Amino acid sequence: MPNLLVIAHLPLASALRQVAEHTFPDCAPTLAVLDVAPGMCAEDVETAARALMAGQPEWLVMTDVFGATPSNGAQRLAGEQVQVLSGVSVPMLWRTLCYASQTSLTELARRAVQGAATGIVATPPLPPDE
Repeated sequence: MPNLLVIAHLPLASALRQVAEHTFPDCAPTLAVLDVAPGMCAEDVETAARALMAGQPEWLVMTDVFGATPSNGAQRLAGEQVQVLSGVSVPMLWRTLCYASQTSLTELARRAVQGAATGIVATPPLPPDE
């Protein structure tokens, strides 16, 4: 079962953990968070993340904004047993938590992306492109 790590600008990672625990109170053992404080660089993020990940082989790492420090640090972790996704949201996180114990790392990443995409709803619907 893959573990989950949210890396985001302070205080978003901790806030997402609180939202996750509100809906999935038993998620704590598989969900780690890293709040990236001002002044941290990508190397600092990588070091802190590796410390959180120690001893567990498979990780789905979700970051807030591609190209920002949390994502740049997370990209250094990516590999065969670490999948990194950017654009973390509540729908993405909840979808991930729903399936974390039932699927492979690759499938879990696919479900996370699907949760993020289907979590975007315009009310009323946007008119078609012209």
